[in-house]
Amino acid sequence: MKLLFKQRLFSWLDSYDVYREDGSVAYRVEGRLAWGHKLEIQDAGGRPLGMVREEVFSWLPRFSLYVGDECLGCIRREFSFLPPRYTLDVRGWQVEGSWTGWNYRVTDGKGETVMQLSQELFHWTDTYVLDIAHERDEFLCLMIVLAIDAANCSGS
Repeated sequence: MKLLFKQRLFSWLDSYDVYREDGSVAYRVEGRLAWGHKLEIQDAGGRPLGMVREEVFSWLPRFSLYVGDECLGCIRREFSFLPPRYTLDVRGWQVEGSWTGWNYRVTDGKGETVMQLSQELFHWTDTYVLDIAHERDEFLCLMIVLAIDAANCSGS
């Protein structure tokens, strides 16, 4: 299954719309005023589902992933020149980035691909395509992409 992730052009805080392959809205993401990035994920009807929150007292970007009040784990950017590296402490998954920082692959503990992430170039705002192997992993994959985008934004 695929999701299209597009940042909104005119917003003061990070805001995104996430679409399904048929063009329907799957999720809305609203940036909230806070120290560091705080991204609230809502369903298409506007009901809160989860949050990606930056932990500001860390040397490199680090984000906690929440569903409701439950923290599922963290993703943090590691020091590296190329390719960008992230450590993910959720479900034993690993994140590998391309040397450009535009494409990522998330794998499970067995090396099986959970998600492929590719950034589409030549758009006014950040636009990504998420190719997710299993529908059950859709929401967690979305949170990982939000954290990576915010970390790349913080790092530049």
